[in-house]
Amino acid sequence: MFEPKTILAATDLTRRSAAVPARAAEIARAHDARLVLVHVLEPAKTGVARLRLGRKDDRLRRAQSEMGTLRAQFPDIEITCRVVEGNPAKVIPELADKHGADLIVLGLHLPRRVLETLRLSNLERITQATRCPVLIAHNDTAVPYRRALGAITFAPASARALRVAARLAPEAELHAIHALQMPFAAKRTSADLMKTPEMTKAELLRDAFMALDGRPEHLHLPEIVPGGVHEVLQFRIGELQPDLVVIGSHSGRDPENLGNYARDLMRAPPTDMLVAKPG
Repeated sequence: MFEPKTILAATDLTRRSAAVPARAAEIARAHDARLVLVHVLEPAKTGVARLRLGRKDDRLRRAQSEMGTLRAQFPDIEITCRVVEGNPAKVIPELADKHGADLIVLGLHLPRRVLETLRLSNLERITQATRCPVLIAHNDTAVPYRRALGAITFAPASARALRVAARLAPEAELHAIHALQMPFAAKRTSADLMKTPEMTKAELLRDAFMALDGRPEHLHLPEIVPGGVHEVLQFRIGELQPDLVVIGSHSGRDPENLGNYARDLMRAPPTDMLVAKPG
């Protein structure tokens, strides 16, 4: 059973990470967990950048001061602050492994130029490099989750993501939706849609999914909705207004890599977002 006893929360000390400390603290408080709060100082690559950012010693002192201020906001929680120089995509997974983190909490993705979107972002690299679940904190308020929505494929990664969500949000409604990609011909026969071989197969997969050991007891029966995953999820988000979206990270071709949809959603999450690998 997933039990977050050590939480690693990474902040870049900007508005993109403003929701990270409070959300990580809320989870730590609920699970009596210790919290490791991390800030990674990225080395300036050019003379101009170094001039703009200031001397390394000054940046280190400012970061340590800001981290101390954040820690003081949560006196009831055991918090270790770390300020480390390096590449966040490398440092954060290493620290998560060193501290035995059960959960990593990150802030929002840094917007990039069009050509740079072809490369993995630091957020994506961290998620891909670690075995533990990753929570992207986006919501302004860190109250307990009230409604979670999982975009699932009936695969092991989806099952684990829902189990983790159930532990992080034990009082929340837990919904799930499966986007069923239909052949073009099948899309034109709406009257008989429920009788198609594709729908029958999906329903059998759902039955097997619901019979898995460890399935959250309060999980609503997953919906099977014909359509692309983007359109189906966005429509259901509009209806349900969840404060947590849950996905499995796996790619259909490689369970260790992020799928394209996971990457797209991580770059612009509509709300807090939980990403989990199989395991």
